[in-house]
Amino acid sequence: MLDYLAFQLAQAWPELRVTRAANGIQALELIDELAPDVVFLDIQMPGLTGLDVAARLFGGGRAPRVVFTTAHEQYAVHAFEHAAFDYLLKPIGLERLQRTVDRLREALRSSAPAPAVAPDALQALLRQLGVAAPAAAAAPAPLQWIRAAQGTETRLIAVDEVIYFQSNDKYTSVFLADGESLIRTPLSKLKEQLDPQQFWQIHRGAIVAAKHVAGTRTDFRGRLYVKLKGREEQLVVSRNYVDLFRQM
Repeated sequence: MLDYLAFQLAQAWPELRVTRAANGIQALELIDELAPDVVFLDIQMPGLTGLDVAARLFGGGRAPRVVFTTAHEQYAVHAFEHAAFDYLLKPIGLERLQRTVDRLREALRSSAPAPAVAPDALQALLRQLGVAAPAAAAAPAPLQWIRAAQGTETRLIAVDEVIYFQSNDKYTSVFLADGESLIRTPLSKLKEQLDPQQFWQIHRGAIVAAKHVAGTRTDFRGRLYVKLKGREEQLVVSRNYVDLFRQM
């Protein structure tokens, strides 16, 4: 499938630079490294599904435009819930791919952020696929308390006390003024429960409390780092999230 899509893209978009990922985990690593404008994701990738990858891309920072590919129509609603720019059913014909490419080019030429997909286009596609648009769900209240392990004890932590969260293998490290604790909730799930106005994702593996950000610095290689109030460590900012700090 990768070879076929690359061949089709070479015809529809000759100047496009294509980098391939063998699985969902590698896709996330390459997206962090390269900060691409466009990502084509197969919904049924190994490691992490395309929907899993997309869920980790959005919610803060500059996210790429995502085009999903799959052989299964039933994934259409889920794809658009994850901010899909478009949704291509296999086998992907060159004419259909060309329409997607033309829309992508137009969106990339625009200086203003483009919506994930035009509402009328979304409704038309969902009708064509024979599925109903998802109903809007009420947003849950932001997380207020965290139960975390600290040594042999379990500690109840007010979210307001957290300086930053950092992914730690299968756990998430919670950094506080008086130490570090561990929770079992993955960072990707934790992000969904936090107030995005109070907590900023700055990297796929790090979320920082906005009130503890003292400023930023750029090293000689052009990498951006967040400086924290009253702390020595500095946190690297992925290129996908640099736009959060443009005016600082």
